[in-house]
Amino acid sequence: MYFRRLLIANRGEIALRVQRTCRELGIETVAIYSEADRNSLHVRNADRAVCVGPGPAIESYLVIEKVIAAAVESGADAIHPGYGFLSENADFADACEAAGITFVGPPGSAMRQLGGKVSARRLMEEAGVPIVPGANDIDPSDLERARAEAERVGFPLLVKASAGGGGRGIRQVDEPGQLEAAMELSASEARSSFGDATIFLERYVQRARHVEVQVMADAHGTVRAYGERECSVQRRHQKLVEEAPSPAVEPDLRQRLCEAAVAAVRSCGYQNAGTVEFLLDDDTGEFFFLEVNARLQVEHPVTELVYGVDLVAQQLAVAAGEALPPDPALGPPEPEGWAIECRINGEDPYQNFIPSLGLVDRVEAPLGPGVRFDSMLFDGLDVPVYYDSMLGKLIVWAEDRSLALARMRRALDDLLVAGVVTNAPFHRALMDHPDFIAGAVHTKWLESSFQMPPLPEQDPRERVALIAGAIASELAAARRQAGGPAAGAASTSRWLRAARSRASGLPVRTAASGWRRAGRGGR
Repeated sequence: MYFRRLLIANRGEIALRVQRTCRELGIETVAIYSEADRNSLHVRNADRAVCVGPGPAIESYLVIEKVIAAAVESGADAIHPGYGFLSENADFADACEAAGITFVGPPGSAMRQLGGKVSARRLMEEAGVPIVPGANDIDPSDLERARAEAERVGFPLLVKASAGGGGRGIRQVDEPGQLEAAMELSASEARSSFGDATIFLERYVQRARHVEVQVMADAHGTVRAYGERECSVQRRHQKLVEEAPSPAVEPDLRQRLCEAAVAAVRSCGYQNAGTVEFLLDDDTGEFFFLEVNARLQVEHPVTELVYGVDLVAQQLAVAAGEALPPDPALGPPEPEGWAIECRINGEDPYQNFIPSLGLVDRVEAPLGPGVRFDSMLFDGLDVPVYYDSMLGKLIVWAEDRSLALARMRRALDDLLVAGVVTNAPFHRALMDHPDFIAGAVHTKWLESSFQMPPLPEQDPRERVALIAGAIASELAAARRQAGGPAAGAASTSRWLRAARSRASGLPVRTAASGWRRAGRGGR
């Protein structure tokens, strides 16, 4: 039995994603929003909405007391945290329980065991899950012990923050002379970002893939593993493209990965959705535990498409106490077809990915078989400055990887976002790169082997159209001031329409080229 009313403690595309499943299940939804998100789609689409404070997340979405108060005020009997914000906050899960509200996620006790990377490494060792060789609980001031452990682990190695995340608190050390400075920097960043300076050492797997397994666990002892996702295309430790299955994983390796993932979540009484992340050594075929993300992942749609499952619906069912169907005796299900996801961010790939914010003039989402666009975008959205740069996720499914790549190319060509610059041209170039087509990537591949192609030159006819449009606009204004005819003739001027379209990023129709996408994000 599902819930009557669900509060979604998040914003943007994930809030909309949860709302869609709730509508199918007949569950009322409550949106929370900051003042900056007052006109957002997730607020418009909810049955009820409660403002929780000013724009900065630390004053709104991250304030546990405000979120719980909104749930109590609106009569919600459950809270879905989405991802980010409070989704992996054990205190928030405990606060929900204390208020008599069901938290759609793992219990706080499991989060605490998995939240620290050092404690998680110990837990995995006890559960028999392979971990990267390393040294735990290094005191940044104990340089003598650190040097001895570093020699045992071997170079190159990583200095990592125990409480780290999002790539923060990580430093690579290639030789002994770099160790002290790397430890100081990692500990300092960990202290300022997470309030915890604990660090550890870990062998650096030089040609590693980032492969993760989606799991779902109920309260009755059943754990389902839904196979792997490939997440190796990363920039500064941030994922940009994900696909399922992985081009590097054969059925026997998939079986072993899923068995390790199930053992990982069983080790701590885990419940609900989670992702167990592994490093896969491209040279040896060995895999090592990386971490558990105790929530739904951004890239969950690729798993949904190749396994035919609604993971949000399963989250809600498990949180309501329902049992999962038992795992098949023969192991995890085999994926059907291939799915790829591109994260569409508001950033300029031709300017070192600097953020691009502002007013979205127009959005045209790709359509057609096997295309899904999970997005917060709409015409007239003023993208806030306070939050993550991700505007949406473009996902495709096809019968095999080659067809999925072709479908993603077409979908990216069809995507139009005018008014802000997106990283769509980056994804389009990536889909044509020989290494990516061959599936020959690793976590450092993007930064070491990929370069954006040159920015296409502006068609000279578009420059002429801009000049002619400006002249036509000035002439129309002069006629209005002189009391002449209204802008009837001018408003139907092809040059003026072309100039306005070019300036706003909308499609420009030319006799020679047909429809052209103006701006960097187009054809």
